[in-house]
Amino acid sequence: MGTTLYVCTTCKAGEPVPEGAPRPGALLHAALTAASAPADVRIVGVECLSACNTGCAVSLTKPGAWSYVYGRLTLDDVPAILEGAGKYAATTDGIVRWRDRPTVFRKQSIARIPPLTLDEAAE
Repeated sequence: MGTTLYVCTTCKAGEPVPEGAPRPGALLHAALTAASAPADVRIVGVECLSACNTGCAVSLTKPGAWSYVYGRLTLDDVPAILEGAGKYAATTDGIVRWRDRPTVFRKQSIARIPPLTLDEAAE
């Protein structure tokens, strides 16, 4: 099982969205899905990442590795998001050296979540 890039499809990017209009999060998900995802990265839309005050949000995770939540993302960030996802996928622990991360991942990180260990999962 590889890396998953979760994309909040319900994000409104802090703006009112007219009834029936696509939400910015759904547009970001569509743009990421239409682009070439890095090897071993699957892109999955989710209804909410509970990062509503931070605009469009994504999360990167994989088994046994640190997970991350990033926010304030736009369609202009699609190449950087995919670059960062590829670098994350290439790690064993989920930690990409700070200076090797795309700028949006350095400056727009919301959370870093430790890996779940087998001992914790059994509790």
